[in-house]
Amino acid sequence: MASDATTCSTTETSWLYHPVFPESWRPHVLYSLATWINGMAFKNIHFTPSGRPVIKIAEIKGGITAQTQFTDSEYDKRYFITQGDMLFSWSGQPETSIDAFYWDGPDGWLNQHVFKVLPNDDVCAPNFLYYILKYLKPNFIGIARNKQTTGLGHVTKADMQAIQVAVPDRPTQDRITYVLGKLDARIAVNLRMNRTLEKMAAAIFKSWFIDFDPVRAKADGRDTGLPAEIAALFPDTFEDSKLGPIPKGWQVNKIGEVAEIIKGRSYKSSELQSSDVALVTLKSFLRGGGYREDGLKPYTGKYKSEQIVQSGEIVVAMTDVTQNADVIGRPAIVRPDVRHGILVASLDTSVVRPISDTVSIPFLYSLLSTEAFRAYTYAHTSGTTVLHLARDAISAFEFPCPPEQAQRAFLSLVEPFRSRQQINHRHNHRLAGLRDALLPKLMSGEIKASDVEHIAGRAV
Repeated sequence: MASDATTCSTTETSWLYHPVFPESWRPHVLYSLATWINGMAFKNIHFTPSGRPVIKIAEIKGGITAQTQFTDSEYDKRYFITQGDMLFSWSGQPETSIDAFYWDGPDGWLNQHVFKVLPNDDVCAPNFLYYILKYLKPNFIGIARNKQTTGLGHVTKADMQAIQVAVPDRPTQDRITYVLGKLDARIAVNLRMNRTLEKMAAAIFKSWFIDFDPVRAKADGRDTGLPAEIAALFPDTFEDSKLGPIPKGWQVNKIGEVAEIIKGRSYKSSELQSSDVALVTLKSFLRGGGYREDGLKPYTGKYKSEQIVQSGEIVVAMTDVTQNADVIGRPAIVRPDVRHGILVASLDTSVVRPISDTVSIPFLYSLLSTEAFRAYTYAHTSGTTVLHLARDAISAFEFPCPPEQAQRAFLSLVEPFRSRQQINHRHNHRLAGLRDALLPKLMSGEIKASDVEHIAGRAV
């Protein structure tokens, strides 16, 4: 009986190490297709206030943030990474961390638990290896889950040496990477555009409502650089307030005076089942702020009508389990999801909903994204392993509130940014869906690249 059980178990997991490839392709061991360099095990003594960034999975997925650590020392060049390097995160939460990436940030030093991948170009084109790794993601997730004991899973060197893959001739590799690469390139362009638009909106908000640049310019007799009708909305003097000098005529308000803070829904694990309803959870936040569509959890439990989150509304993370508090207090604007008709805020989040026309969602989102609010929320957290933001902390945050006309001027400038971002998000959703549908079919040989090149061309 024990032998039968062992055979059954082996059969159930054999697909993890023997994925499907066309029989005509040349077989290889995955590990032989590249040199895999694990990052360095950095310690606190290595970190300095400035220098090159230390690149962990947080930076790979979320970019350089205020929580990124730096070092001004030099290390073995094998740990050095630059833009365009291929990386493979082999440790972490299986569904969200273990994956292949191209590094798209500044030069830095690679942290442990991430491989720098140097493809063996004599056998496999670099881009083709990248798509092999993407094709194997379900296998990596399954392997990591089988080892998962404390919330983290791993794909080790031994696993890579056990995975059997196959590689076609170079022209076939090139045709496949052309199709998939065309889609990925357009997705990357849209993402960069959205990041630029986000930075532009944040820069305007900071200049007008944090640094008070138009007021300072008028007070000094300088040109504000703004159109006359917008410059006229700002005074030319300051007055004292509990927050220090603020533009004359502006008020000091608490967020709770202009917005309602809705606590999310508590839930049981038994309620996380297939449903048209889904919870917006802690995993719905990017490190450093922003929305992740893959963080939703299908939900069958009860909820209040005010806990329903509409597309375009703001949620804020109320807890955090990241080592550097990358998520707590960070805002995200929820986007629609075709899989679920209703989205509900979970207990780990709060909805921040304007209660009047006094402030707009773009204004509130920009305010909640400032370093001042970030520092404030961090000061109002408690806990060690799991951080919790105080229940009334968001409501109590005070800020200089500009007149409605100045806010409307801000809205008129940034609303086109938001509209363009939404268009880009929808476009990327379609492109990613097409790429994810084509990838397994191209790699398994179910379809040929030459048959779908025109589809990719029209999609972008």
